[in-house]
Amino acid sequence: MDTVPDPTKWLYCPVSSTYAQLISIEDILFSGKTQFQKIEVIRASSFGICLVLDGKVQSSELDEFVYHEALVHPAMLAHPSPQSVFIAGGGEGATLREILAYPSVKRVVMVDMDKEAVGICKEYLPSWHQGSFDDNRVELIHCDARQYLIDTPEKFDVIVMDVTDPLEGGPSYLLFTQEFYAIVRDKLSPDGVMCAQTEPATWGSDRLFVTIANTIKSVFPQVLPYKAYVPSFGAVWGFNLASARSDSITMSCEEVDSRLAARLPKNLRFYDGITHQGIFSLSKCLRDEIAEATNVITDGNPSFLF
Repeated sequence: MDTVPDPTKWLYCPVSSTYAQLISIEDILFSGKTQFQKIEVIRASSFGICLVLDGKVQSSELDEFVYHEALVHPAMLAHPSPQSVFIAGGGEGATLREILAYPSVKRVVMVDMDKEAVGICKEYLPSWHQGSFDDNRVELIHCDARQYLIDTPEKFDVIVMDVTDPLEGGPSYLLFTQEFYAIVRDKLSPDGVMCAQTEPATWGSDRLFVTIANTIKSVFPQVLPYKAYVPSFGAVWGFNLASARSDSITMSCEEVDSRLAARLPKNLRFYDGITHQGIFSLSKCLRDEIAEATNVITDGNPSFLF
């Protein structure tokens, strides 16, 4: 394309440093800046209402359920009976929505440092959170998630990392490092499980996903990388499931379906036993990349950044 597309008509959305997609804009519902990031809520021709942070689609009306079900449910089912959950990020409230669907959950601590962004999501994205912020099991805190975990004596059954990209100087920069994952490990209960969004797992744009997976493996004895295609992201998106106990998070198709039927009183649109088998079946080339990876992200080593 020889000219820059009209930003009022097209969202230029980078997937990686070498790949981007254009999304047609029907309407801009909100545009502004918080202390931490630029935030827009748009209506897109292909995806409906979209949350856009710093120029990148974070969530869309069409397919947010794919991302949020893929992120939350493998971890919730891997734990024997999750009662306490910690969420880092998750400003839209959809991660919270999926967690609160489990009757076993008694307490959720959600820490998102951007209070303004959460407020905008509450107003403009009601179909995402569906009133979850008002649930009496939820404690919503606006501070740095890393410092909160360092300071709290509390242990959690499940810790969900639903934070923005680890851009240098950004609010999530230090939430993808070896030091941080060690903090997370120490704040898990004996059967505790961590899950995290870990950037694109698309062939050719997977360097960050591979590096993060290798970093988590340097801290946790059992780590299962997985992926799901999210159309509004323009990419296969990567996730990681981790446990401080060996062989505690591997599940068969039958186990997933059985646990869903026993524990979750609502129907899911994306995730079930067959889907579980598919998203945890990485291609050989991606498995080889992860197996051969040597770089580990540390607080003092930002070389993995975009």
